[in-house]
Order: sequence, then structure tokens, then C-alpha cells
Amino acid sequence: MNPEEIIQKYYKKGSDLYEILLGHGLSVADKAMSISRLHPEMGLDNSFIFEAAVLHDIGIFQTYSPKIHCFGTHPYVCHGYLGSELLKREGFPRHALVCERHTGTGISLQRIIGDDLPLPHRDMQPQSMEEQLICFADKFFSKSHPAKEKEIGKIRSKLSKRGQVEKFDEWCRLFLE
Repeated sequence: MNPEEIIQKYYKKGSDLYEILLGHGLSVADKAMSISRLHPEMGLDNSFIFEAAVLHDIGIFQTYSPKIHCFGTHPYVCHGYLGSELLKREGFPRHALVCERHTGTGISLQRIIGDDLPLPHRDMQPQSMEEQLICFADKFFSKSHPAKEKEIGKIRSKLSKRGQVEKFDEWCRLFLE
């Protein structure tokens, strides 16, 4: 599978949004792959990690976030499940799960219901090691500055506002130590 070919079905090659999506996806893929190479004992599927990391945000074009050139109709928090639906239709259900489960450190059913989020009522937390690794690597990059890696302290600060630091710290121990 070539992730760029799939992206080009939904994004105009060379457009600002295409460049943002691809740049961010490649940064996340590079980080995830470098961590995976440090842990051969985990037996991770590196081809899948690369593909899914590049595609994890494919649903952003359907959301409204003008600062990153997204002019869709859905709230940005919906980009994960929207991308998941798209990749399922493309025939990639495993990649679709990464889309759905990568937001923050994942979103529990309890939080979806409790915070009345505009998301389907199901658990959206990463399960497999590959899903967790991609979700973790994603925290190091923003779409507004895709090549600049964030510092762990800044990531922790942002996640603390959502009560997600504990999971991130667990991933730091798992993937970085």
C-alpha cells in the first residue's frame, strides 16, 4: 500500500492542506519508526506503522480548522472517526483503527458520553502496540509546525489539561526508556 496514493484521492497534491497533512504524517512516521527500531523485542509491524502513521489524520479535510486550511463542516475532534470511516471504505480496517484511536492519548467511551463529544459512542483508545506507538509519536508534532519536535514537558502540560498525562508517561517509560 502506498499512503500517498490514498491521500491523493482526497487531497489536491501540492495544496497547502496536502503539504500539511503529508508533512505531519511523515514526521510522525519517522518518530514512530525510530522508536520501533529501538525495540526489536516488541516485534512491531514496521510497514504498518509507517503506512498508518502517514494516514492517521486523513480525515482532517472534513473538519473546520481554518488555521490549517481545513474548511469542512465537522468539529476537529471528529477527524479521527471520519478518517477511520474513509479508510474502512478504502479496504484498510486496521489502519482505520489508528485514525479513530489516536486523538490525545485516546478517548474513552466514558469521556465521549460525559463530555458530550460529537463522536460515536464507542471506546476510541489505542489498543495494539502499533496503535499506541503511533498515538505516542503523534504527540511530538503539530500540524502548524510539522518538522519541529515538541519537548516532553510541553506535551505533558497540554495533556494535563485533559487528564491524559498518566497514559503519556506510561508510554514514555515503555517507548523511551
